[in-house]
Amino acid sequence: MIIMINGAFGSGKTTTAYKLQTMVPNSMIFDPEEIGYMLRKLISEEARHDNERTDDFQDIELWRILTVQIAREVKRKYKKHLIVPMTIYKTTNYEYITKGFRELDEELYHFCLIANEDTLKKRLTNRGDIVGGWQFQQIEKCINAFKDQKFKEKIITDELSTNDIINTILVTIEGYSERTDFA
Repeated sequence: MIIMINGAFGSGKTTTAYKLQTMVPNSMIFDPEEIGYMLRKLISEEARHDNERTDDFQDIELWRILTVQIAREVKRKYKKHLIVPMTIYKTTNYEYITKGFRELDEELYHFCLIANEDTLKKRLTNRGDIVGGWQFQQIEKCINAFKDQKFKEKIITDELSTNDIINTILVTIEGYSERTDFA
């Protein structure tokens, strides 16, 4: 099983993923951001193609390719369910990765955590992100992109706790009845 937890920066993806991981047996976190950080270090700005010279490592074509290939190798080697927190809204990347993940494991779930602009700004500020920084600059793009119907399983998180979000995910992936026994 692969569980993608998508959404804008500040929507609750990482917090949800790490807590969910403790509740899904035989699972691990697979964070494609780490692949992006690696590529940023390995491939100099000068070596990148013109369309890859942006402030977003997801514009480096190898990022989406390696995300799928590394996920394949991790699943093959460790035989675990993957929980994948990431902000992925660009159509080419989203389609490539979801297609690749589905080929790795037909039990693929995608959840898009949605929050309004004020909630996202408040959460980013509370976690210590620089007001006006890169994550803040992505808010409007993400909100608009996630309105698209391809992001089907949407969870509106403005008024939800992490436990509420996890309940929604667990009910969907395993038909659990609502849980109240969170640690």
